Amino acid sequence: MSVDPTIAAHNIVFGLNREEDERSLAAFLQLFSRPAFTEVLIPRLDDDEIQGLVHLLTALMRNHLSEREYHEIFLADPDHHH
Repeated sequence: MSVDPTIAAHNIVFGLNREEDERSLAAFLQLFSRPAFTEVLIPRLDDDEIQGLVHLLTALMRNHLSEREYHEIFLADPDHHH
C-alpha cells in the first residue's frame, strides 16, 4: 500500500468488518505518519509515551514479521543476509 494523499478521515471507520478495519487502519497509519503531523505530535510526547509507542510497535513487528521481512520490508534493505 502506498501513501494516498487523498485519504479522508471520514472514510476511516472501525468495527464494521475485518476488511474495512484493515483498510481503515492502513489509512489511519498513513495519516498518522505524515511529516506535518509527526513534527507537531512528537515534540509534545513525554519520554514514557515515546518509549511506550516504540515498545508497542517493535513488539508487533517481532510478533508478525520474520527477520528477513523486517529487513526487506520495514528497513527496505533487500541486501540483508542473515
